[in-house]
Amino acid sequence: MNTNRTVRTVVATAAATLLPFAVLGAGSASATVLDPFGPACASVPKDGSGSFDAMAKVPVATAASQNPELSTLVTAVKQAGLVDTLNNAQDITVFAPTNAAFAKVPQADLAKVLADKAQLTKILTYHVVGEKLTPAQLESGSFTTLEKGKLTTSGSGESYKVNGTANVVCGDIGTANATVYMVDSVLMPPMT
Repeated sequence: MNTNRTVRTVVATAAATLLPFAVLGAGSASATVLDPFGPACASVPKDGSGSFDAMAKVPVATAASQNPELSTLVTAVKQAGLVDTLNNAQDITVFAPTNAAFAKVPQADLAKVLADKAQLTKILTYHVVGEKLTPAQLESGSFTTLEKGKLTTSGSGESYKVNGTANVVCGDIGTANATVYMVDSVLMPPMT
């Protein structure tokens, strides 16, 4: 286990115990700044719009719209009409494909999915789990998504995979209503 991560977790737990009523977000006592990790976290601004502190104060779809690495995901969420659904959900985890993840999808296929609201909604809701997941829960997990499919996670320390193929490139990002793990591949729900 990563010693630095363990120390940060102990400090964060102690702070949470000592300051249970600290309000990080406007009107939201549940906003949480977690302990982001991963190589893509370096692209997140240190302060201001899009920073981890700023994202902790707003709901997940709004937070994603402030992150330049998630602009394709935000376009897809808007196209599917899921902005309010995600912003109003409580205690969720979003495995958020980066722009690079969407770039792996052939352009014609991506355009076809973006034009099919039902299919787009199915794919996007497969990236959402109805509970906030900690990195420890990702070590060997199986979770039901809002799409009703299952996804699996594995790994440890600061190295995690989703469904055995997608890497978490920046994880444990807190928003007012969600925990976000940015991934380097678009997850596809099981075919039914």
